[in-house]
Parts: sequence; C-alpha cells; structure tokens
Amino acid sequence: MHRRHFLEVLAALAATPCLRAEDAPKKQIVVAGGGIMGASIAYHLARRGARVTLLEKLRPGSGATGNSFAWLNATFSKQPRSYFDLNLLGIAGWHRLQRELNGALQIQWGGCLEWYPPGSDTDQLRAEVRNHHEWGYDTRLVGESEFRRLLPGVISGPMEAASFSAQEGALDPIHAVNVLVRAGKESGVRVLYPCEVTGLEVSAGHIRAVETTQGRFPADVFVLACGLDSAFLGRMAGLEIPLRSTPGVLAHTAPMPRLLERVALAPGAHMKQTPDGRVVTGIEFGDALSSDKSIERGHKMLREADRFLPGLQSASLERVTLGWRVLPKDEFPIVGFDDRCPNLYLAAMHSGVTLAPIIGRFAATEILDGASVALLQPYRLSRFS
Repeated sequence: MHRRHFLEVLAALAATPCLRAEDAPKKQIVVAGGGIMGASIAYHLARRGARVTLLEKLRPGSGATGNSFAWLNATFSKQPRSYFDLNLLGIAGWHRLQRELNGALQIQWGGCLEWYPPGSDTDQLRAEVRNHHEWGYDTRLVGESEFRRLLPGVISGPMEAASFSAQEGALDPIHAVNVLVRAGKESGVRVLYPCEVTGLEVSAGHIRAVETTQGRFPADVFVLACGLDSAFLGRMAGLEIPLRSTPGVLAHTAPMPRLLERVALAPGAHMKQTPDGRVVTGIEFGDALSSDKSIERGHKMLREADRFLPGLQSASLERVTLGWRVLPKDEFPIVGFDDRCPNLYLAAMHSGVTLAPIIGRFAATEILDGASVALLQPYRLSRFS
C-alpha cells in the first residue's frame, strides 16, 4: 500500500466510529470464544445490527487473553511491512474504541522503553529502530538523560543502547474484555458462559448449528475465535488449523504506589504497572523454556525485576499466572473465511490484544458486507494448503 494512502486509511479508521447500518443484514452469528478477539468481533458485529450470540467455555478472558502481558505495539518483531501496518491499525483502533466507548477503557499510552547492555543485541536494536523509523513509526534511540526522564524510578544497569517507542501502550486484558462484553450486550449481544461447544451440525459443507452444553444454536455464520481450541473445533468442520503454543508466565504484585508510567523492557525483565497499581513482570515473550508458575518462580521473577525497579523490593507477590500463547504455524494471523467451509470465519493469532479492534472491524465488514478486505489477504487459512 502506498504510504500516503495508508496514512489516510489509518486516520480514517482511528477517527470514525463503527456506525450501525440501517440495512445491516440480520444474520444469526454465533461467536465461539470470549477472549479479547471474540469479544471485539461480537461487539463490532452487533454495532452493525447483526444478531450475535457469544459463547465462552469458562468466563470472558479466562484463556490466553487473561494471562497476556497486554502490550499494545507495532515494534520490531512486527515484520514484514504488511504485518507492521496491520498492528499499527490495531493501535489506532484502541484509540477509536476509547472514544467510541466514552472513556470506559483504561489504557496507558505512555510508550515503551527497551534497552540492552553492551553486546550484539545493541546493533540489532539500532537497526530495528532505523527500519521502523523509516516506516513512519514514532520510535527513536535515547541517551541516558532522556532515559532517566522517561523512567525516573528505574535503574538501567550497564546500558549501551535504548529505544523509546512513543505510540505504544498497555492495558489490563480482563478489564478490556469486560468493557467490550458489556458494550456488546448493550448493542444486543447474547453472552452465555460457562458454555462449551460440543459439536457442529454440518450439512453440504456448511455449518447449520452449533451444539453446546447449553443447547443448540442455529448459525448463519460461525466465528471461531477460541484460541488453541480453534484447532479442535475446526476439525469438526473439516478444517486443519495449524496452531501451536508456548507458555508465558507472569508475576503480579499486590497494588503499589505508582512506579511506572510506561512499559519497560529491561534485559531479562519486562515490566508494566496497571491502573490499579499492580506491577506485572515477565521474563520474555519468545519461546519460554518453562511453564513453572510456582510461587518460588514468581518471587524469582520479582527479584530479577527489582534490579531495575528498586521499588519492587517491598512488593507483595499476589499471584503467578501461566498463559498459553496462540501461535499459528508461521506465527502470522489466520483470519477469514475458507472455501472448504464457507460460513466459518476464523480468527487465530498471537498479537490478539493489539489487533483486536481492527480485526473486529474488518471481520464485521467481511461477514456482513461480503467484502474481502485486502489487508487481510496474506493471512487466510488457504496459505497452508
């Protein structure tokens, strides 16, 4: 996409509310999955006038969403350019939702600082900043004085390179899901939980109804947005959805005085502080080596973090959470319809928190208008065929 045209689209999507169309088709749509993605898709569909039933196996946000670090970003792993652009639209979508929902969403837009000690990582960081800067992202290298101004309570340790990405933010994923579910209900979404999908009634290659622990639900369209369970349910419809997962462990403190106004990615400790004062820290976002969520590991993670954030030395560990990240085989999203089951709409991805607003809007467009959104074309399930 031409850069100028993309920026025009970005501005329009950020500023324009998702308006209800008077002639929106009254399709009966069943959404499986009450995480951030399912809640966003259900909300955007209902705002367009669709009849939506949202089914959640346990409770909203109980899966990967609730155990996410929930960092809103389009930074350095978001490549190639088309994937970066999609994540940038996701960030803009969260700004739009804040306005659309009259400030009910609490999002911290303080940006993110990332830094490294002397070593090979510093050259890579400089190259990544240069690349994203050329793409128009508000990111830059910072020196020690600006670092101290942006993170006044943080001790960097030996630091050779640091970056600040001003467009980024963080949210409490459970809070965000609850806000979207509540807004969906106000627009007519029927929300049922605990309600587990137990089977699909398939005829002539189409899903006719969804069987659940709370009964049978006819469906003109079935939206599959239930994380790792999507692979199991997809097989019921004759689709092989190539998903894998990695564990992500987070330590959560009890509420504390304000220590952080921004996301801080220190060497070996990633930290944020939620609006209620809880500090959340994780070791990394790549393939984790352990799924240990013991109290002992939680205390070890806090000790790693308090090397950079001394205020944590008095912190009380409240809980340790383990989440299983949803990773398509090639690590890029899988979104949209597939010819093998034309009324099943799939949404499975790792960057679900960042992408939820824009995927919700694009999914509503594709489901209700019969359109094929060009920005989603690289992310169809058919690419694995």
